[in-house]
Amino acid sequence: MGVSFMATMNAKVNPLLSKEEIYKVHDSLFRTYNRVPLPFNEFFHHSVQCAGCHGYDSTGFASTDGAGNDVNLVDDWKTSMMALSAIDPLWRAKVSHEGQVNPGHATALENTCTKCHAPMGHYTARFKGLAPYTIANLVTDSLGLDGVSCSGCHMIDSTVGLTFSGEIPFDTIHRGTNGYRTEYGPFQNPVAANMQLYVGITPTFSTHVSEGRMCSSCHTLVTNTADLSGNLTGGTFVEQATYHEWLNSSYPSMDITCQKCHMPQLEDPIVLYNELGMIGRAPFNLHFFQGANAFMVDLIKRNKQKLGLNHLADIHFENTIAAIEDMMTNSTLDLDIIGTPYAAQDSLYIDLSLLNKAGHKFPSGYPSRRAFVQMIVIKSNGDTLFRSGLMQPNGEIMHNTGPYQNHYSMINQETQTQIYEMIMGDVMGDRTTVLERAALHLKDNRIPPLGFTTTHSAYDTIQIVGNASSDTNFNRNGATEGTGKDILHYHIPLNGFMGEVSIYTKVYYQTVNPGWLNEMFAYNTPAIDSFRNWYNQSDQTPLLVARDSLLQLALNVSVQDNLSNHIQVYPNPISDGIIRIENQGIVIQSLSIYDLTGRLIGTYSGQEIKALNNLQLPSSSGTYILKINTEEGQLTKKVIRY
Repeated sequence: MGVSFMATMNAKVNPLLSKEEIYKVHDSLFRTYNRVPLPFNEFFHHSVQCAGCHGYDSTGFASTDGAGNDVNLVDDWKTSMMALSAIDPLWRAKVSHEGQVNPGHATALENTCTKCHAPMGHYTARFKGLAPYTIANLVTDSLGLDGVSCSGCHMIDSTVGLTFSGEIPFDTIHRGTNGYRTEYGPFQNPVAANMQLYVGITPTFSTHVSEGRMCSSCHTLVTNTADLSGNLTGGTFVEQATYHEWLNSSYPSMDITCQKCHMPQLEDPIVLYNELGMIGRAPFNLHFFQGANAFMVDLIKRNKQKLGLNHLADIHFENTIAAIEDMMTNSTLDLDIIGTPYAAQDSLYIDLSLLNKAGHKFPSGYPSRRAFVQMIVIKSNGDTLFRSGLMQPNGEIMHNTGPYQNHYSMINQETQTQIYEMIMGDVMGDRTTVLERAALHLKDNRIPPLGFTTTHSAYDTIQIVGNASSDTNFNRNGATEGTGKDILHYHIPLNGFMGEVSIYTKVYYQTVNPGWLNEMFAYNTPAIDSFRNWYNQSDQTPLLVARDSLLQLALNVSVQDNLSNHIQVYPNPISDGIIRIENQGIVIQSLSIYDLTGRLIGTYSGQEIKALNNLQLPSSSGTYILKINTEEGQLTKKVIRY
C-alpha cells in the first residue's frame, strides 16, 4: 500500500513528522478519505477524523459482519438524527419561534438548546469562556454542525447520570498517555497506539458507555417557565424525561439499556479498523441510532441540497429510515383484539389491548409526538358501521377540533379517538406549544413501560395526568401497577343491525402533528418559512406501528349467552347454600337475590361486590333467582338449594 507497517510505527515516535505528514501515512495505510478541512481543537474531534478508520473499508476486512455486510460506524451514524441534530429544520424553526415569542430570551434559549443539539460547538465555546453559543455561531462552526458526533458521546465521562437538561459531563481533564485526550469505549484492553498517533486520543474502557445513564444528560429536559408577558415565574416544566421513564420500568433490572434497542447488538466479532493483526470485537453495537423520527430523516433527505448535505448518499438515508421503521413496527407496540367481540343491548363490544414494548413511555421524547388508535367496522355489504381515528389529508385526525381530546377508557362515538400524547398548559391553564410558556401538564396518557409505578422516586417528573390516572385498565391489573398496557373498550352502536362485520384496528404514530405547528406557523422567519415550505411538501403519512383485525364476525350473540360465558355461578344445585361467582372481564355493578315469590332477600353493590367471594343463600331449601347487573346488561340465574 505504499507505506509499510514499520513506517507507521516509526512515525509514532518521530517528532519531526508534521501533523499533515502523519495524516498522509494514515491515508495510505487505511484508505484515502475525502476530508473537509479538519476542524478539531483541544477538546473535540470532527467525525471526519474518525471516518478514516471507522468508515467504509473497501477491502471488506474491517467493519463487516459474519455475512459480509458493511456495518461501519460512520456511514450508519451520519444520516441519523444524532448526526443531523444541529441541522434539523424543525429544531431550527422551533428555536426561532421561541425567540420570536420572547425576544429578550432569544440568546439564552439558543445557548440552552445548542447544549444537546450542537454539543461540541457549545462546549468548546463554554470551555474557552466564549459563551453564549447561538445559532449564528453554529452555522459557521464545523464542530457544532457535526451534531451529536463521535467525540460528543465518547468524551462523556463516568459521572453521567447525575446532571440533566444538557449539562453534559465531558472529560476535559484526563489526558492519558503522553498527554493524549481520553475517550471512552465498551471494549476492554483497546489498542491505543493508532488512535494516539492519528487523532491524539487514548481509547479507554469504561462500562458507563453501555449503560442507560449515558443518554441521561440530554434525554431529561427541564425548562424554565415564562408567563404570557415573557416574565420568568421561577417555576419549571418537565418537557421530556425519557431517561426517568426508563428508570421507572422493569428494564434496568433486566439489563436492557437504551443502547440495546437503539443501537442493536451483533454477536459477530467485528474488526473495528483495517490493520494487520486486528481481531474482531463482540458484542458490537450498530450505530444507526434508530429513534422514532423517520419523518424528519425523510424530510432532510428530500431537501439535502438546500441543507448543504449533497455529500450524503440517498442510500444511507434510506437505510436509516428502514432501521427506524423496523424498530417501530416490530419492537414498539403490540395491539390485540381481546377475545371475541359480541353484540348486546344494540351495541358491539370490542376490547383492545395495547402493550408498550419500549423501555419508556410510548410515545416518548419531544411533546410534538403522538400515537392514536383507529377503529373501523365494516358490514358484510361493504357499508361502514363505525369509524374512529380516521385521518384528514393534512395528517390531522378527523373530529379532533378542540384543544385536545381527553383519555378514554371507553369509546362509543365516532368523534372520539384515543390519542396517546402529552399536552402542555401555560400559566392560565390553556394549551400551548411554546416550550417556554409551559407551566403544567394538562394531559399525559402516553402508555407507560412495563414495571412503571406511581411510587417510584422519579414519578414526579413523569406523571400520568388526566383521565388516564383514574383508568383502572391503564397500566393496571386490579390494584397492581406496571402492566405496561392500556385496555381500551369500544361500545359501538348497532342501530338495530345484526349480521356479519369485519373489524380493523390500527395504531399510528406521528413525529409531529399538524396542531403542534399552528402557533409556530403564525410567525415568519427564515427558519420557520423554510420548514413550513418543506413540511407542506413532505410525506405526512403517519407511521403504522401495529394492527389487528377480525373478519366476518357474526353478531348473533344474546346478552344472556355472552354474560353466561363470562360470569360463572357454581356449584348448582347446592346443599350447603354457599355458591361462588367468578367474573372474567365484565364489571358487576350490583347483585340481588329473590325467592320464587319475587321477594327480595338481599342486595350487594359497590365495594361489597369486590369483597364478595362466597355468596350465602338462605337456610331454607328451594329455588332462588340471582339478578346480576353488569355494565353490559343483566344476567339472571336460577340456583337450587336442597
